[in-house]
Amino acid sequence: MERSDAAEYWDDVYAERPASADPRPNDRLVETVTPLPPGDALDLGCGGGGDALWLAHRGWRVTALDVSAVATTRLARQAEARGLSDRISARQHDARDSLPEGPFDLVTAHYFHTPYAQDRTAILRSAAHLLRPGGRLLVVDHGSTAPWSWNQDPDVRYPTPREVAAPMRLSPDRWTVERADTPRRVAVGPNGHTAEVVDHVLLIRRTG
Repeated sequence: MERSDAAEYWDDVYAERPASADPRPNDRLVETVTPLPPGDALDLGCGGGGDALWLAHRGWRVTALDVSAVATTRLARQAEARGLSDRISARQHDARDSLPEGPFDLVTAHYFHTPYAQDRTAILRSAAHLLRPGGRLLVVDHGSTAPWSWNQDPDVRYPTPREVAAPMRLSPDRWTVERADTPRRVAVGPNGHTAEVVDHVLLIRRTG
């Protein structure tokens, strides 16, 4: 897909879903970030905006990117309605082109999968380099196919967290893998249905 096609595709995906009055944060973000002091965060693929809003409520300053203008416009409206516009910058932007300069204390990429071509490893590696010392990159991927997923290919294989980390080639002298596991949880889909799913969780901390 061309860049315009990708933006159009995701605009259609979000336009078909009613805007949530109260978008919820992802479980793995909450469990990872709750103990951390607030700072500067980059949300890659902000989607419905639940993560960015939750972070901002906790005092984080959030740069939220998504290729979909529908998603970022909704998030900007939610932030304004909650008095969080000064903490959330919602930007329609294709991460394949560039990333913000940073630095950041947290970069989060939840379910950063897409049907169009992108060098995800290069994007995540670049994101890791945007971290301040002590900052963390949280990558949460699908480890199973939910009934409501856009990708219902029965032959799809989801790389393990270690397989995601390895090609990033981050020096162990400057980055440490703090978590790489595959927990299960009960998820709620856009239609309210529930299903048990597997998450692939990778947490990398910059040490120097």
